Amino acid sequence: MSAVIIDGRAIADEIERAIRHDVSNYCSLYNIAPSLVVIALGKDPRSMSYIRQKTRVCARVGIRDRTIFLPLETPEEDLLDAVCAMNEDSSVHAVLIQEPLPKHIASLKILQAIDPIKDVDGFHPENVGLSVVGAPRHEPCTPKGIFEALHRIGCAPAGRHAVIVGRSNLVGKPMMNMLIQKTERANATATLCHTGTPDLAFHTRQADILIAAAGRPELIKGDMIKPGAAVIDVGINAVDDPSSKKGYRLVGDVHFESAREVASALTPVPGGVGPLTCVMLASNTLAAARLAAESRS
Repeated sequence: MSAVIIDGRAIADEIERAIRHDVSNYCSLYNIAPSLVVIALGKDPRSMSYIRQKTRVCARVGIRDRTIFLPLETPEEDLLDAVCAMNEDSSVHAVLIQEPLPKHIASLKILQAIDPIKDVDGFHPENVGLSVVGAPRHEPCTPKGIFEALHRIGCAPAGRHAVIVGRSNLVGKPMMNMLIQKTERANATATLCHTGTPDLAFHTRQADILIAAAGRPELIKGDMIKPGAAVIDVGINAVDDPSSKKGYRLVGDVHFESAREVASALTPVPGGVGPLTCVMLASNTLAAARLAAESRS
């Protein structure tokens, strides 16, 4: 068996075309474009890569987008002031805090300060709660993109056993919640594993859908995968590679070569989950703009 390689860019392009059409309709109806503001402390190379991708997607679909760069040493109170200013600006529909934040900033405090309507990352406790009870407003972009990709490759979660490796608030926890909802599009049985799970391979070998989001380079080997499983690799890890111009190469949380001989479908790194995350941010921004318009009517 050799896995079908899931082309995240191609799936993102399909979704993007639909968003572009919907954004155009929104602009015609309200005479304003949806607006996203990203607030970033410093210019971490990983963050800058994501910001550039996000900027290109927004430009293609017609979303107004700008990034506010603050010094890395910005005091927490000043960051809170910047967030509050964006909350109060009616021309701004969506606010995103670029992570990781420096250690002197309490991330949860900042996330709680964002207007939940404008929280397009879906991290505000109000939005998390709405998702848990099955009434989502904004869902985190990476899990949302994975969920959409599974449907588009013919691997709908309903009736399948999904195993997630990683318990972050960014991917693992919201991914599990989305999969277990009692809806036609979800309705999976989900197991959440993490760094404290004994005999990880025992659990991963039971997965019809395996989602690796642990942040450990090539943690999942081919012999840990159930034959025929769909494997989604969320990891982006830099490992030393003297043969590369940069001195490193990017790998996922899945050992690609051994996994492709066992899985039925597999996302590459890069080019798999990343493009889906960016396009879902655009989708959430449009949704936030629509909510703002409804509140004014």
